[in-house]
Formats: sequence, structure tokens, C-alpha cells
Amino acid sequence: MTTELRYLDFDYSEDTEGHGTFDAMASTTPDKTPEVQAEIAQVLDWAEATFPHARGALDEGATWDYDLQQTHDENPRFDTLTLSLGGTADFCAALRAQFALG
Repeated sequence: MTTELRYLDFDYSEDTEGHGTFDAMASTTPDKTPEVQAEIAQVLDWAEATFPHARGALDEGATWDYDLQQTHDENPRFDTLTLSLGGTADFCAALRAQFALG
């Protein structure tokens, strides 16, 4: 069963080591920020549950890792969350299947 994402739209890239990276950015009004944060938490909770204790630097042998950034713009008032989620080929395949990523 796949999980539908409303706010996160991932772009995929791959490095020469065979590691993939999914990058997503969501800019919303502050009242929607908790919904975006919940969606990010859902993805990260899935990653930890599916590949437990496997997060860390990919170049040191870990299976997956992520970077999360949040910025606040005042004019106009928007919050932007940026998630980069990278991993091995197996991790990327599982992530694609779980969240129906192209």
C-alpha cells in the first residue's frame, strides 16, 4: 500500500556511487507549516521503521540519511521547508514504492 504525499514533490538524482537523493521543497503560509512538518515526519518515520538504525553518512556505509532546512520569509509571509533524503539503491527503491515516487 502506497502513502500519498500532498506537499512534498520529490526530484531524484543519483551519484556515481549508486546512491540516490530525493529533494523536495514546500513553501506554504504559516498556518499550513504543521501539515508539511507532519508529512516530513511521516516520511522520516517510515525510513527509520523500514531501515532501523541505518541512518548516517552514506560514504561511511550507512543506508540512508537526510537534511532538513526551514526558512521564514516575511514579505510575503511564507515558510519554506526543504528535505533532502538520500540512500542506497535498496532504500531508494523502497521509498519509491512506499510513496509512489516516479
